[in-house]
Amino acid sequence: MEVALRILIVGAGPTGLTAGVELARRNIHAEVIDRRDEASPFSRAVGILPRSLKTLEASGVTPKLLKQGQKFRMARFYRGDRLLLSLPLTVRQPLHGYDFILGLAQDRTEAALRDAFVGFGGAVSYGTELMALRQERDGVIAETSEGKELAFDYVIGADGVRSKAREELGIAFDGIDLPETWSIADVDAEDWPNANAFTVCQLPGGEVAVVAPLDVNRYRVISNTEYALAALPLPMNVTHVRREGQFKISVRQVSQYSKDRVFLAGDAAHCHSPVGGRGMNLGIADAADLAARFAEGAIGGYSAARHAGGARVIAQSEQARKVLTSANPIARGLVLLGLRLASVVPPMQRAMSHQVLYGE
Repeated sequence: MEVALRILIVGAGPTGLTAGVELARRNIHAEVIDRRDEASPFSRAVGILPRSLKTLEASGVTPKLLKQGQKFRMARFYRGDRLLLSLPLTVRQPLHGYDFILGLAQDRTEAALRDAFVGFGGAVSYGTELMALRQERDGVIAETSEGKELAFDYVIGADGVRSKAREELGIAFDGIDLPETWSIADVDAEDWPNANAFTVCQLPGGEVAVVAPLDVNRYRVISNTEYALAALPLPMNVTHVRREGQFKISVRQVSQYSKDRVFLAGDAAHCHSPVGGRGMNLGIADAADLAARFAEGAIGGYSAARHAGGARVIAQSEQARKVLTSANPIARGLVLLGLRLASVVPPMQRAMSHQVLYGE
């Protein structure tokens, strides 16, 4: 039996689309709006973790992702251009049914989610911006850029770090902005030796360069310097640069994920560094949890549960970022020692693999 709720989802990124899909497959049909004129052709997040793949199985999205993405079961750590450790991402008992990270450009992940949403009867209204929210006793009034006032039972704000939904709720986005400039490059490259591995290069002075596979001969290079490709110490035969860009990192989290009938999810509720590749996956987890709660009539527990989960991910991401980017000789020496131990102590290697694949 269809649940007669009117739900508005603000934002058609991975979080908003996951919410739409997970609600729709439970016969709760939401409307999705996005202020962009069309789906973004750009890729931000690139790694899909086992938990997310398991979450998206029921909607039929996971098989589509698996057909397109690059599976990597290896992480390689370098000091400059010197290999320190090849870490197989193998565990004795894979959680969620997967023992790899799936590399895939975010725009293609969004396309698979959007296709599933449309398949369930949904539609995304691009070029429609949320202008204001007004909460009433038995619903929420959303004012859009088209000059309409629309009534909903609930609203899900999945509209990113500059969330209008969050602003309308008056919820602070507390945290810090990191001073350094980071950069990315999405490139096509031939004969990259780590085509099926996640590559991390520690550089002098606390700088790092990271390479993640996105597709056959396509890679994302990330660095905490202004020019990611220039920072990469390993030779890469780049045949085409699809996109280069610079960005700043904020580490923030709201104190509450909901207020009355409006809920926040994904980057509207939290943001952190890309170290660990947890950002998009955390948003998918938010959305799936909230959709299940709507179906079960347990939405009251959403804020506490997801705030705790987000806090854990932020803490782990920050710890990893500080370790990888430390310029302190002692800290760098401890990293080197830890990697060397992991290379010869199987239980330690398995523990590291488990954390990379399944750590929240």
